[in-house]
Amino acid sequence: MKVLEAKFMQGFIRLAAEGYAKDWHELNGGNLSYRMKEEDVTAVRDGLNFEQPWLEIGTSVPKLGSEFFLVTGSGKFFGNVERAPEANLAIIEIDAQGAKYRIVWGLCEGGYPTSELPSHLMNHEVKKLATDGVHRVIYHAHPKNLIALTFVLPLKDEVFTREIWEVMTECPVVFPEGIGVLPWMVCGGREIAVATSELMKKYNIAVWAHHGLFCSGADFDRTFGLMHTVEKAAAILVKVLSMGGKRQSITVENFRDLAAEFNVTLEEKALYEK
Repeated sequence: MKVLEAKFMQGFIRLAAEGYAKDWHELNGGNLSYRMKEEDVTAVRDGLNFEQPWLEIGTSVPKLGSEFFLVTGSGKFFGNVERAPEANLAIIEIDAQGAKYRIVWGLCEGGYPTSELPSHLMNHEVKKLATDGVHRVIYHAHPKNLIALTFVLPLKDEVFTREIWEVMTECPVVFPEGIGVLPWMVCGGREIAVATSELMKKYNIAVWAHHGLFCSGADFDRTFGLMHTVEKAAAILVKVLSMGGKRQSITVENFRDLAAEFNVTLEEKALYEK
C-alpha cells in the first residue's frame, strides 16, 4: 500500500485540515503526532526509507523504543498538509533505546519533525502507560478563546476545570478528570515537555498559558472532538464574562447528580463551594 493511501494517513490529514479550518493554526502554529500501530507500519513498510541518519530526540523515551510516529514538520503550515502531505509530514522511527529518531518517510523538501517533538514523545510515553496503549494521538493547537481565558482565570487546574465544566453540561461527562494548567514556559524544550507529561499522567487536556492547548486521545476523531469541546466551552465562557459574568450556574449538587447518572468520577478538587 502507498503511504498516502493508508487509513491512518488519511485520518491524520483530515484532522489537520479540520483544525486549520477552525482557525487554530496560524502560520506554522500547532503540531500533531500519531503513534502508529504495528499493522500501520506493516501496511506501508515498502514505502519507507531506512537509510537516513539517526538524530537526537533531546529527551529519553525508553518505553517508545522501536516505535513509529507520524508527525507534522517543524515550521510547516497546517494549511498545507492536505495539499502537500509528503512535504509537510514525516514518519519517524525511534531507536531501541528511545533516545534517537530517524526520518523514514516525508519532508521531501527538507526539514525536521515538529520542534515540540520532545513534548509529544514524552506525552505519548505517559499516555501509553496510563491507558494501556489505547491513546495514540497527541494534538497541540492555538484555540483563541481558551488562550484568552489564560489571561483572566487563575492558572489552577481546579479553577479552569470548574469554569469550563459549568458552561456546558457535556464537559464533565466528556472529560471528568478535568483540565491541567501550566504557567507560561518557554516552548520547544525539555523543561516544558517534562511539565506537560506530568500533567498528562492525570489529565487528557493540558493548557499552556498564553499559548495553547494539548489534548490526548485514542484516535483522531476523539482527540479532535476533545479539543473542539474545550474550545466551544471556552467561547461560551468568554461571552458570559463579557456580559458581566454568571448569575446562575450548575451547582456542586448538580455535578454530583450528573456524575451518578452518567457513571463518571469527577475530579473532586473542582467540586468546591463558591
